[in-house]
Amino acid sequence: MSGHAGALAPYACDPARSRGRRHAEPPAPTRNDHQRDRDRIVHSTAFRRLVYKTQVFLNHEGDLFRTRLTHSLEVAQLGRSIARTLRLNEDLVEAIALAHDLGHTPFGHAGQDALDECLRGHGGFEHNLQSLRVVDRLEQRYPDFDGLNLTFETREGILKHCTRRRAEELDAREPGGVARRFLEGTQPSLEAQLVNVADEIAYSAHDIDDGVRSGLLTLEQLEAVPLVARYLAAARADHPRLAGRRLLFETIRRLLSQLVYDVIDHTGERLRQLAPVDADAARRAPPLVGFGEATRAEVVALKRFLFQALYRHPQVVAKTNAGRQVVRELYAAYLAAPSEMPADYAQAVDLPRAVADYIAGMTDRFALREHQRLTGRAVFADA
Repeated sequence: MSGHAGALAPYACDPARSRGRRHAEPPAPTRNDHQRDRDRIVHSTAFRRLVYKTQVFLNHEGDLFRTRLTHSLEVAQLGRSIARTLRLNEDLVEAIALAHDLGHTPFGHAGQDALDECLRGHGGFEHNLQSLRVVDRLEQRYPDFDGLNLTFETREGILKHCTRRRAEELDAREPGGVARRFLEGTQPSLEAQLVNVADEIAYSAHDIDDGVRSGLLTLEQLEAVPLVARYLAAARADHPRLAGRRLLFETIRRLLSQLVYDVIDHTGERLRQLAPVDADAARRAPPLVGFGEATRAEVVALKRFLFQALYRHPQVVAKTNAGRQVVRELYAAYLAAPSEMPADYAQAVDLPRAVADYIAGMTDRFALREHQRLTGRAVFADA
């Protein structure tokens, strides 16, 4: 009962043809399998925690900055808009988008890097794999299985990156499962490809907003970035008196719209040329969802600018370095005294991985509180 199944293109993932769940369940009377996945994700503990997890600015730095939760909602909105026009499966796009960051640590990529260092001799840490681990094992809500028991298609989309070694390990545990494509060199579903692009659009455009709001970026700096400068000039031409936040919002609105239209136009053209007969044919094709060549080059230039001017800004780096220190010291403290964690983590057979699972699930503010409790030091005096 998808509500728009009749409108799906032949190459879309049809919920009626899903490869199913790892644990068989009877169908729901009023929802298709991908709608059910989305609902399970929204009700999960890991999803709720995203509201207090860092995007770029640490959570305590201001109430107006984006968090992992607002970012995930923005990716879902952009993804659904594009999916509707391309006649892809909107429900699946939404489910993947809402779950794609569930495995992120506190303190953004700094937290991930710190956990990866801590687990260097123990398989490392990677947030895409952790997102899959969250939905497959760590959520404990059902009487008969661990995890959320999501469909293959949603899980396939969550596992965005994977090294060959990790893919071999995952495929040994789940032969022909979500890691197989990394061994065969095929693509994920078009819906999964779309979420990857929507993610890129969301964080590029919205980090501009947060960067200017924080005072770390200026409109003058952005005028040196061709992709932004074009829409800034157009907004000023149409609204000569516009300034400040409204000018920034109008620029970002135009930029977002054009990136979305570019993806729709170029993806639509590729789909017309290759005409995959079904979802599996699309998986065997080259990547089909994306920007045109000129736009791709401009998006890359924007990302390069944001990396240098925002993510590497001394103020951001100082905070993320402190976050990295918190994660490293928490890991050492729990490894030395497992009883400081809840019993199901403390008594795990694989203690290093259990410590990583516990820390990865933390919000920024809970991690800071735990760090202060265990070390007696406040890393952020203003937190």
